Amino acid sequence: MTIVDEPTVTADEPTPPPKPGWLRAALAFLRNAWRGLTAMRTALVLLFLLALGALPGALLPQRDLNPNNVVTYISQHGWWGRLLDKLQFFSVYSSVWFASVYVLLFVSLVGCLLPRAFEYTKQLRAKPVITPRNLARLPHHSKSEVDGAAEDVLTAVDGELKGWRRIRREESAGVHTISAEKGFVREFGNLVFHYAMVGLIVAFALGKLFSYTGQVIVMANGSTWCNSGVLQYDSFTPGLRVDGTDLDPFCLKINDFAAGYLPDNQPISYNSDIEYQSGSNLASDTWVPYDLKENSPLRTAGDRVYLISHGYAPQFTVTFPDGQVRTGVIQWKPDDNSTYLSEGATKFDPPDTTDPDQLAKKQLAVTGLFAPTAVMSGGLISSTSPALTDPEVSADIYQGDLGEDAGTGQSIFTIDQNMVTEGKLDKVASANLKPGQSTTLKDGTRIRFDNVQQWVDLQVAHDPTQDYVLLFAVLMLLGLITSLTVKRRRIWVRVTPADQGPGAGRTVVEIGGLARTDQAGYGEEFGKLSARLTDAARAPGRKDD
Repeated sequence: MTIVDEPTVTADEPTPPPKPGWLRAALAFLRNAWRGLTAMRTALVLLFLLALGALPGALLPQRDLNPNNVVTYISQHGWWGRLLDKLQFFSVYSSVWFASVYVLLFVSLVGCLLPRAFEYTKQLRAKPVITPRNLARLPHHSKSEVDGAAEDVLTAVDGELKGWRRIRREESAGVHTISAEKGFVREFGNLVFHYAMVGLIVAFALGKLFSYTGQVIVMANGSTWCNSGVLQYDSFTPGLRVDGTDLDPFCLKINDFAAGYLPDNQPISYNSDIEYQSGSNLASDTWVPYDLKENSPLRTAGDRVYLISHGYAPQFTVTFPDGQVRTGVIQWKPDDNSTYLSEGATKFDPPDTTDPDQLAKKQLAVTGLFAPTAVMSGGLISSTSPALTDPEVSADIYQGDLGEDAGTGQSIFTIDQNMVTEGKLDKVASANLKPGQSTTLKDGTRIRFDNVQQWVDLQVAHDPTQDYVLLFAVLMLLGLITSLTVKRRRIWVRVTPADQGPGAGRTVVEIGGLARTDQAGYGEEFGKLSARLTDAARAPGRKDD
């Protein structure tokens, strides 16, 4: 027996498709990334991240608002504070990560809303869908038989659907339908809400570009302050496109200040009697009175002026041995915001002296603590109330070189302790002084505590987009209310002549309804509408008694 090897027959294996090129793969990746970014769920996630990212801005001190508190926080919390600083948690709203989320949210919303707007436009132009073949399968359905011709019944029912977007169709001989839709304004409200959100984001972004805020302390004794440049401010935070050379011109005159306090020293009111000039009043030198309060800012020249806080400025008069007199008054900084126990330094140059050697020996500084309602505790001065009822100064008087000509900045609230350490500035006297009291140095110089003046801390805010922010916020609210209250629904009516025989001359009216949303309440609405349409359908067959 001979065995012949037969050739093995194998099925042709399918050829694997060619791998896409790098360009096609890159385009596919970008297309998928864009689809993911412009999905509504992505926009919601980014909105949540934006709100989450804003929390540190509300809970932690921000460098552009209060740099001193930032320095204090970092020093108190060690490595944790330094880590937060590196992660830009003390400059949240100008940080890279917050701006990234902000931009991604804007792009996501725009990419998501544009197709929805086009789709909504197409829906508005489209005709209502045709009547389903079997209305009984719809969630809401009713059927009745009425007297009258089909054409008359159809006209009566159509008249009851005013306000609905509807169309009449003929299905077959004698059978007519009405397709009606209502609630398109729901999607319009949804679009208004989201587009207003985009507008709000844009307005905030433009506000960061062209807005500015600044703070300034002004004595409440008739002193005048003008918004003429950056140098007029104690602190100034410009927008990215603001250089401070073209500020809105206006002037303020601070005449007085008064504060009200509760028995527990909590403030209940801040009130400053001011006058202001802006616009044509600047040219005519006309002052307009205004009662500036903590919750009633002055709005003028496109800016807002807020009354932030206040404090005290002890006034001292120095009489030098040669009889010349110098008077100094400058704000002292509150160390305790509940009692306004304050510290500061009022500095004096000797009269008629330009010799550096004389300046280095004869400059004076009155430092220490000021108590608006003084009380002595263990030999130390303190205050029991922020109200100015029994003022007293615990003064340390230094004489020598204040170091003001060293070329470095110096705080107005303190003296340079390096000059004290180096022996160039000596403490020559200490005294507790009430208004009218004085102390005399060994060289005959007399320092008198005259009285106390008050200062106010004002914040000037300029934001050209604030009206647009308000507009978009109102539109968001109206759009949200509309989208939550309006229901999208459809209704169909089929009018069919009854069969020949006992039912001749009658018409079968079949009504079906469908809600386009899951909102409750359409069943009740459909019941009322169906009853009204049925009554209208019966009207043509009724005969007067």
